[in-house]
Amino acid sequence: MDPIKLEVFKNKFISVAEEMGYCLSRTSFSPNIKERRDFSCALFDEQGRMVAQAAHIPVHLGSMPMSVKSVVEKIRMRQGDMVMLNDPFSGGTHLPDITLIAPVFTKDGQILAYVANRAHHADIGGISPGSMTLSSSLFQEGLIIPPVKFVRNGLVEDDLLQIILRNTRTPAERKGDLSAQISANLTGIKRFKELVESRGQVVVTNYMQHLNDYSERIMQEAISKIPDGDYSFLDYLDDDGFSTERIRLKVLLNITSDQAFLDFSGSSDQVFGSVNATPSITRSAVMYVFRCLIPESVPTNDGCMAPISIRTRCGSVLNPRNSAAVASGNVETSQRIVDVVLGALSMAMEERLPAASQGTMNNISIGGIDTTTGRSFSYYETIGGGTGASARADGEHAIHSHMTNTMNTPVEALEFSYPLRVQEYSIRRGSGGRGHHRGGNGVVRELKLLCDAQVTVLSERRVLRPYGLSGGEHGKCGMNTVIKNNQKTLMPGKFSTHLQSGDIIRIETPGGGSYGSDGVTLTE
Repeated sequence: MDPIKLEVFKNKFISVAEEMGYCLSRTSFSPNIKERRDFSCALFDEQGRMVAQAAHIPVHLGSMPMSVKSVVEKIRMRQGDMVMLNDPFSGGTHLPDITLIAPVFTKDGQILAYVANRAHHADIGGISPGSMTLSSSLFQEGLIIPPVKFVRNGLVEDDLLQIILRNTRTPAERKGDLSAQISANLTGIKRFKELVESRGQVVVTNYMQHLNDYSERIMQEAISKIPDGDYSFLDYLDDDGFSTERIRLKVLLNITSDQAFLDFSGSSDQVFGSVNATPSITRSAVMYVFRCLIPESVPTNDGCMAPISIRTRCGSVLNPRNSAAVASGNVETSQRIVDVVLGALSMAMEERLPAASQGTMNNISIGGIDTTTGRSFSYYETIGGGTGASARADGEHAIHSHMTNTMNTPVEALEFSYPLRVQEYSIRRGSGGRGHHRGGNGVVRELKLLCDAQVTVLSERRVLRPYGLSGGEHGKCGMNTVIKNNQKTLMPGKFSTHLQSGDIIRIETPGGGSYGSDGVTLTE
């Protein structure tokens, strides 16, 4: 292995995924993909191991390898085929995230690699607009798509497309976004073939393996710097949306030399509501945390996970049985898994780890019939908040953190696309914890409905505050408020309700925890 060539190929592989993402963003229809960039793209070797990814969504990219491996094992793919899936129990995350996988063939008909992208569709059916519902079963959350061929020999399977479009409230948007996903994969195939033609098949495949080996060695080195021992951390989800019972998330972390073992078996049993998270989500969160321990220049791929083992208990909230509700496990539980893994690592090296960030994605979905056009609409967004402070710096204000890496929907784009008006969009001053280094402040986002609509909010940290470190104060909890005729009603962290034209929904997101007390009087 030539280290100079390794760096060259690392950037070439990443550029394939980056250009796929650029194509997807530029050709998509929905504001959720075009503006917020709620999608991810990656390159895989012929065995389905991730080689390189673009700098997109952590919760997608840690789990996408499980989708690709599921397809490699189950489906024989030919030239011009693409396989689609969104089934959380086949490597997916939740139903709105549709993954499209395409093989790259050599001239003699052998599969050389795979390209894949995953995009969050603003509606895939289910009992409420946005498909991010207060559900008790997977079947309530939308259309379930197992691994099936969506493109066969270069042609879209129209029967399957029509089934998808009939099950969504916004068929034109879905058709446009699916076409964009196809275009992104075609771009990835083209660019990878150009790389093979210019550098040679053997050299390219060798460096795909070298890159995974390199990431594995760097991860082993990073783990070896953590003191050997057993560490544990316990945190709770506020509730599952149907009861007020807290949901335990516990990790036991063992570091031995250059290997890490994480046992989540002590977490609660699976619950009635949709905060259950499939093993692919746990893998994503763990991968994200450990990836943060190594330099940014190291590629994120399957090699990063080689020295890390994970155990979850079947029937638990982190490994639910088939058909369990999982819509918010991907977005909310993933954030709390990050909190508990960071918390466990802080027991070993507190000076290198931040306090808890907001710990939620503050999901809001609004859907109904736009009275000005007569067409259905479905708006979905996650809202940023405060990040945790560290020994070196204050937390960041009003930013997406950890498992989400999206942008916001600009006010102009939001009001142009939906019958909504943004009444306020500001930093929530004073919501970050006080301490030697202060936690970042959250966000205030207030929306006025211009027509009757169904509103669903799935959020966390409305009861339990984001923790501080080294004596630092916790961040403030978030708040959800509905305003009708100037009358304010405080809402729970998870709810779904019908609102009328003129009503207002106000989301105040949590702040991050602080680091170091600096003489501050702490509150629980």
